[in-house]
Amino acid sequence: MIMLSKKFIHIGTPLNLNSRYKTRVFAVFFIIGAIFLPGCEAPLVMDKVSSQLKQPMQRTDFYQAFASNEEIAVLVGTNGVVLTSSDTTTWNRKILNEKPSLLAIDTCPDETFIALSFDNHIWVSSSNGDDWSSIQIDTQEQLMTVDCAPNGEWWVAGGFSTFLRSNDKGLTWQSSSLEEDAVITNLFFLSAHEAVATAEFGMLLVTNDGGRTWTISGFMPDEFYPHAAHFTSTSQGWVGGLNGFIYYTNDSGSTWQQQNADSAAPIYQFENVNGDLFALGDNATVLKFTDNHWKTIQSATAPVYLRASLSFNNNLLVAGGRGMFMKIDPSITALLVNETE
Repeated sequence: MIMLSKKFIHIGTPLNLNSRYKTRVFAVFFIIGAIFLPGCEAPLVMDKVSSQLKQPMQRTDFYQAFASNEEIAVLVGTNGVVLTSSDTTTWNRKILNEKPSLLAIDTCPDETFIALSFDNHIWVSSSNGDDWSSIQIDTQEQLMTVDCAPNGEWWVAGGFSTFLRSNDKGLTWQSSSLEEDAVITNLFFLSAHEAVATAEFGMLLVTNDGGRTWTISGFMPDEFYPHAAHFTSTSQGWVGGLNGFIYYTNDSGSTWQQQNADSAAPIYQFENVNGDLFALGDNATVLKFTDNHWKTIQSATAPVYLRASLSFNNNLLVAGGRGMFMKIDPSITALLVNETE
């Protein structure tokens, strides 16, 4: 067991390019597929293949994250895929140069977008979401999450409990670490001063000074790997991960309650839609928090993950592996669209 000490860290020192260690890289793509070999050969139906290739959403896509501004929803994934839509019905498809594997995306206060790729690049777009350029971040640690703070600062975090921030749109970066061998998996600002981060081994980090100082405020049970987190304040939040449990805290992680759920699927994302909280998981599972219980509204229907989610135009948008995309009306929990069917 790795013990993590409670400590403070201070953001502000220049990035150290001579870090001696690079953290182990955890899998962030949950790509589940199957190859079926027919018993006999049959002629290919090329018109169906050609038709599929013309669609903006394709079965070879593996979606990872959603973001939006007032006008545009943006969905990103592996192999440089970027999809944009203003109505969530008609989508435009773009493949970025070098086909980066995009892990996360966020919207900045000026309506622009920033995305993080697995090769430690920040990808930047204007508010229309279709003109992207990249900036390399020189660090030996694997970066896993990105967030744009209310003051416009860019934040990334990842291996070896490392935080980096830029206040000049990626020209320079300042870095700090807790010096603990733990991967930071989620980072999000709740206000100009308050932010929350989750990390490997169940670690919860909180800041109340805009990220200049971070405090380890608690540890989740079972030292699991938290993929999903949703916090309404630095005190109250939900966390889910690979063990399929959903934990709740209302005291900044000092204590945790495992909430009842009628699914044991690994949880990869949470989304709040008009006050209703949803969880996305493996095997295309969607849960809704109702009467202190997580109830399945979209049962396991396909051997693919759901990881990207967005509240947009009063709908819940979810996407994941093998081009899976669904639009769900949260008020009646009815499936409206599956673009890949």
